[in-house]
Amino acid sequence: MRVLAAMSGGVDSAVAAARAVDAGYDVTGVHLALSANPQAYRTGARGCCTLEDSRDARRAADVLGIPFYVWDMAEEFREDVVEDFLAEYAAGRTPNPCLRCNEKIKFAAVLDRARALGFDAVVTGHHARLADGVLRRSVDHAKDQSYVLAVLRPDQLAGAVFPLGDSTKAQVRAEAAQRGLAVADKPDSHDICFIADGDTRGFLHRELGSEPGDIVDADTGEVLGSHDGAYAYTVGQRRGLNLTRPAPDGQPRYVLSITPVQNTVTVGRREALAVDTVTAERPVWTVPPPVGPFDCQVQLRAHGEVFDATVDYDAAGLTATLRAPASGVAPGQAIVAYRPDPAGDVVLGSATIAAAARAA
Repeated sequence: MRVLAAMSGGVDSAVAAARAVDAGYDVTGVHLALSANPQAYRTGARGCCTLEDSRDARRAADVLGIPFYVWDMAEEFREDVVEDFLAEYAAGRTPNPCLRCNEKIKFAAVLDRARALGFDAVVTGHHARLADGVLRRSVDHAKDQSYVLAVLRPDQLAGAVFPLGDSTKAQVRAEAAQRGLAVADKPDSHDICFIADGDTRGFLHRELGSEPGDIVDADTGEVLGSHDGAYAYTVGQRRGLNLTRPAPDGQPRYVLSITPVQNTVTVGRREALAVDTVTAERPVWTVPPPVGPFDCQVQLRAHGEVFDATVDYDAAGLTATLRAPASGVAPGQAIVAYRPDPAGDVVLGSATIAAAARAA
């Protein structure tokens, strides 16, 4: 089988490529150049968009003895990931760019190009398990990335290979060292790869400009402060609210909602964050969807808590009724449904959260 190994320059993708070679696949390495100006994205060993990362990926390919290429995906990445990220924040939502990157770049643009060139699949270093077309959590729950892969359709999963799902991160690093890969001790990437300094609020301000508005109390309607752009806030946020006067009861306030049309950020008491009904749009199923309402577990943010729920759906969207309330559920994030299984939780599908509420 001919496979294309997506090599970011990190330890996970390097070991994934090595395991693909060991499995007897005909492996070609490719590094995705995601920025027209690599220095404009994250520098050092914290991201996947730098010249250093490209060189690290090439050195790993040399050690493995596989062909290596760099593909310029900067235009597609800017349009499908960065612009989507900005549009979502401008609309008062909190997107997850890793979801969009997997959906639009790694398993759409890259997989389509790979298949056109005669490759059978794309290998990545994601920590998730895939067998017989079924996507499951990684054995290392602390590093599990099935949440950000739940946007993939069955035909895309059929063209994916995830060699690391049965290993912990510590095991991957130890294996990299044994293989003589220089990235064995390279730090994991953090934050958002295309925000060079890690300052998301500053990035949004530079890209979207200043849009002053009010921060109001949900209970009284009083103006408690002001903001330079509602996009700088997310549901559940407590710190950095820029309140110029305390709430009437003197208790801390949390962001409850963001209304772009009125350019208003509404804050309130912590208990007002509790929700038990989540509605979502644009569902994507990794397996044939269950018939009618079904019981499952749902995860509402990357590496977040798991909740027992009943999900009902149609072509337009889904509604999840949680057994216990969740807090700080932000529109724009994904809701991912899992089926508990002794062999490892099965990913059923995902959708983009549109709203969340507390039943009367």
